[in-house]
Amino acid sequence: MDADHGGSSGRGDSGSVHEDDRPQAVKPGPAGPEAPAPEAEAPAPRTPDAAQPPGTGTGIAGLSFGYQVVAALALSLVGLLACAQVAMVFLHVAPSNTLTKQHGKTVDDWIYPEFEQNWKLFAPNPLQQNIAVHVRAEVSGTDGPRTTDWISLTEADAEAIRGNLLPSHVNQNELRRGWDFYLNSHDDQNKPNGLRGDLSERYIRRIAMLRLGERDLGGTVERIQMRSATSMIAPPPWSTEKVNTRPSYRVLPWWSVTPDDLPAPRDAARAEEGDK
Repeated sequence: MDADHGGSSGRGDSGSVHEDDRPQAVKPGPAGPEAPAPEAEAPAPRTPDAAQPPGTGTGIAGLSFGYQVVAALALSLVGLLACAQVAMVFLHVAPSNTLTKQHGKTVDDWIYPEFEQNWKLFAPNPLQQNIAVHVRAEVSGTDGPRTTDWISLTEADAEAIRGNLLPSHVNQNELRRGWDFYLNSHDDQNKPNGLRGDLSERYIRRIAMLRLGERDLGGTVERIQMRSATSMIAPPPWSTEKVNTRPSYRVLPWWSVTPDDLPAPRDAARAEEGDK
């Protein structure tokens, strides 16, 4: 009995010993703050640009010393010219001041004709007028001569422009520029103030006859008369400004229609093109 007990005890002891001798898996624990971080490789020190020999950099720094001096002088000259251009344009479009009164001739010589500006800086009174050009004709018919009512050429152009995605430059600019041409070449008494006066008269007469040729006036046009109706634009509702919106008129003298004022017939125009 003792032997069996001792043997069973021995097997139990030996079994427990074998179980203790088996290797146990070790679970890695979370790295604590005390865990040393792997050492990072230090970047190699860069050589300063000053230590680089000339010709090894990029841009101007890559040039030799002589070329660097030339490039610096060229950039300085371009910068000075740019500053001079900005200053001259500013003086040209700025209101009258002491500098423009003393050096206006120098500014104009710099600006005209390459850098002409057609706008005003700090404009105190932008355009606030509507200008319409009217024409009437003296027509000779079967019942004798008669004078038509005033016909608004500007209104006809405006109707052709409204709602048109691609309006014609003729409707937008021909009459307006022609009338400005006439006003700039005549004084307040409608007398030419230069050699372009007669040219502007013939130009505006041809425009009027071209527009009247599209209308049935019931006879032959013998004479025409033109005028402009200028009216101030009404101020917005929130403004306290009081403006007289009644139109003022500038009436030109009667002009006798000559064959040069009439548009060339299509057949004649085609014949002239064929001859050329």
